[in-house]
Amino acid sequence: MRTPPPHARPDAASSSRKPARRHGRGHGKSGGPYWISGIHATQAALENPHRTIQRVLLSPEAEADFVARLSVPLPPHIERADKSRFTALLGADAVHQGVAALVEPLEGIALEDAIERPGPVLVLDQVTDPRNVGAILRSAAAFGAACVVVQDRHAPEEGSALAKAASGGLEIVPLVRVVNLSRCLETLRQCDFWTIGLDAGGNRLDGASLQGRRTVLVLGSEGDGLRRLTRENCDEIAGLYMPGTMESLNVSVAAAIGLYELVRTR
Repeated sequence: MRTPPPHARPDAASSSRKPARRHGRGHGKSGGPYWISGIHATQAALENPHRTIQRVLLSPEAEADFVARLSVPLPPHIERADKSRFTALLGADAVHQGVAALVEPLEGIALEDAIERPGPVLVLDQVTDPRNVGAILRSAAAFGAACVVVQDRHAPEEGSALAKAASGGLEIVPLVRVVNLSRCLETLRQCDFWTIGLDAGGNRLDGASLQGRRTVLVLGSEGDGLRRLTRENCDEIAGLYMPGTMESLNVSVAAAIGLYELVRTR
């Protein structure tokens, strides 16, 4: 464990030791266009200037209220669709609320560019369920995180399930893809971040003691938790205060509680 660095401004990501080498591809992965459905997720996609929209479906019942919510004009290629049309394009199980958009995956962003944004960073160690990653993005947007980092080969592609669970968070918080998590954590340390692996066996996570310091919260996979090498590359291991009888939480719930603890005193 290294000694904690001197406190810095919470929004300061610069460092004289900041590496020049950039890695990580951000949102973009080799997947093709996909459908985003539901009012919140579709609205966020349409309002994101970096998102390429191919098609927009609106039901007659949802159109007026949805248009009133938007802060941007509707694209010209609107398709009015009934329930059967939505089912044919999105599937019978899609919860669309009469609104959907066919979009292209977002372009990638390098880790060093993403951390120029203020807020804590979340690093996911082989979290593979798209609904969990989406829910984590939603919490990251709610609590002002700078970005969410995933390992490229052990994370879901950007797609419908992830976007639906993110409920618009995918358009707000960069999802950075890196090849090597250990190298990613080293880069973050060189940029004066304090890295905390979230695990029940650690000391209690205390946001007040981290005030003024940029922080990375590292979360393990749904089944196995943090891998050994990932744990060894964290500055400390900390757990959540849980006075009840359950010993663990779903990773997306743990991420939300951990983020709240980091920002609650700021």
